[in-house]
Order: sequence, then structure tokens, then C-alpha cells
Amino acid sequence: MTEPRIGGVKLRSHVLLAPMAGVSDRAYRELCMAHGAAYCVSEMVSSKALSFHSKKSEELMVISDAERPCGIQIFGDEPSCMADAARHALQNHPDIIDINMGCPAPKISGNGSGSALMRKPALCGDIVRAVAAVSDVPVTVKIRKGWDDQSVNAVEIAQICERAGAAAITVHGRTRMQYYKPPVDAEIIRQVRQSVQIPVIANGDIDSPQSAMEMMERTGCDLVMVGRASLGNPWLFGQINAVLAGELPYTPTLHEKLDTMVAHVEQMVAYKGEYIAMRQARKLVVGYFKGMRGAAALRNEAGRLSTLEDLYLLRQKITSG
Repeated sequence: MTEPRIGGVKLRSHVLLAPMAGVSDRAYRELCMAHGAAYCVSEMVSSKALSFHSKKSEELMVISDAERPCGIQIFGDEPSCMADAARHALQNHPDIIDINMGCPAPKISGNGSGSALMRKPALCGDIVRAVAAVSDVPVTVKIRKGWDDQSVNAVEIAQICERAGAAAITVHGRTRMQYYKPPVDAEIIRQVRQSVQIPVIANGDIDSPQSAMEMMERTGCDLVMVGRASLGNPWLFGQINAVLAGELPYTPTLHEKLDTMVAHVEQMVAYKGEYIAMRQARKLVVGYFKGMRGAAALRNEAGRLSTLEDLYLLRQKITSG
């Protein structure tokens, strides 16, 4: 395989961490990068919120050296506002600026942003052009297959974005109306790969080394992006890297899983404070229980976590049970 890169940004492997609202915070990005992800992206940041100097949005853009290369993802539907957001984001020295044109959530797409932009191809180009004009780092775009089955236009949007200055395109192989089901359409990703000269990143249903390899073989994509499957399983990045290199993947022990879970949440607490972090951690730690005996009961207990001490007691219960 050739050395992967996005614009002038060199990547150490072909496996990336997807941006996920409420999940891919600074602590999670650092964790996944330490386990073999080649690149990560912030949770999406509202361009309008930045124009009002939102403290929460400012915090979403903080990047540490441990997570580089890292991109900041912005969303919105006004070219000038998006350009201003990009200027704002650049003050945090991201390696890449990513534009969200794929989020299916009603509160995003219902306001004309995210995947709703795919219904206005010319506007997609205007936004990319405006952001690229003010950015001194590569600008990438994340899209979907289309809005619905009657408007599958990922190829058209990808070509428009490339002409407007995009350095890479991520394609989630489902329409907005499909959300996260049914199975991803690898064929549309293959068509996008054949239609543009810039790198194409495949996203959706990549949950194992085998699915990553199959996606690359079926689509010819340059890189794969892992999202929800990494929850509680940051080892997935290293496992995919190993298989792509013709090596045997590593499987963590129970104690490694639990130690990583605790370290992950401790870092969240360090960055956000115990009250906020522990409530967010409730939905994140359940991934670590997959395959464990009594996983259902453990998930119920996770839903009641309030302090780090609660987490320590839960780990002790698992190891002594």
C-alpha cells in the first residue's frame, strides 16, 4: 500500500476514527490514537454557535499533541459563516478542517445543515470554496450516499467538492433517510472513488479487520473510518492495522479492558470534571462489557454511575466475580 496522506498531512496507517457527537471528545480521541488510529476528528462544531462565542463550542475545538493529526469538524449552511468558523477553528491549530455534510440528526439536517446540504449541490461547492479560501490546512468533507433513495448524488457532490478545493471525501454509504440501517452500500463508495482524484474514505459498518479489508477491496477506497464499533474496543484500530499488514491481530485480556475503561473515564474526569464526565461515561463504558459474563446486568449498573469510586467498585466486582 502507498503511504496514506490527506493533502500534506501524512498518516501512519489507513484506519481513522470517525467524529461522533457526544463520544469522540478529547479523551476518546487520545485513547483511540494511542491504540493505532491514524487520524481523528473533533465532535462537530456549529458555525452559528461560534459566531456567538459559545463556550461549549470553544471547548470542543481544544486539541492536544497526543491526538495529532486531528481535524476540527464544523457544520452550517451559510458559506460566509462557515468561513468565519474555519478561521476560528484554525486558532486551535488543527491539522485539517472537516465539513459535515452527512449528519442525519433532525436537529442538524432539519435546519438545512449536515446531510440536508446534499439537496443543494451548488451550495455544497460554495461552502467548500469559502472554507478552503481561508484555510491554510487541508479541507475535507464528510457526505452520505444522498438524501434518500430517489436522490442518490454522492458522486455529483464529491466531484463538486473536489473542484471547490476539498482534499479528501469521506462517504457514509447510506442515505440520510436510512440513518444507520440497512447495511452500507459499498457500491456507491466505489463509484465515488472512481469519480475523483482525491483520497476517498469509506465509512459505515466497519467493525472488524475483515470488514475493513472487504471494504477496501470492494471500493478501492484509500482509507477506512471506524465509528461506533470502536466504543469499548479501541483495540480495533490496531487489529485492523495488523491484518492489513499481514500480521495476527491482538486480543486484549479482561484486565486490560477494565484498566483501559478506567483510564478512559479518568481522563474524561480530568478534562470535564467528575459530574459531567461520569454522566457521559454511562453510555460509553457499556462497550467494554461486550462479551463479558453478565453483560446485561453490568450495563444496568453502568447507567447509575455517578462518581469515579462507583466505577472502581464496578471494576472490582467484575474481577472478583
